Amino acid sequence: MGKTVLIVDDHPSFRASARRMLEADGYVVVGEAQDGGAALVAARRLQPELVLLDVRLPDIDGFEVAKSLLRANGYAPQIVLTSSQDSADLGDAIGASGARGFIPKGELTGSALAALLR
Repeated sequence: MGKTVLIVDDHPSFRASARRMLEADGYVVVGEAQDGGAALVAARRLQPELVLLDVRLPDIDGFEVAKSLLRANGYAPQIVLTSSQDSADLGDAIGASGARGFIPKGELTGSALAALLR
């Protein structure tokens, strides 16, 4: 069985395409969330091994969601941030979030995730 994943993005079309791509590469998508609040609830409930997390969400930004997930007692998923923006536009926020790294949405593939998580 592949790594379990929670996809967090406010665009349903991105969540659907990411789900198809990840499942085709052997990942098991256990849930989706459309905003930061829903992501925190879903992550606690589903306990995925990996959270694919958009940095721009309508309520809580992805950087704060990542920090909250990593502060949770007894459970800390691997977190990969994603955005349609380039990482250079996000400054030091990626490193400060505690996430494993960042993949631009246009470059997201199962193999890119696997390489980042090694």
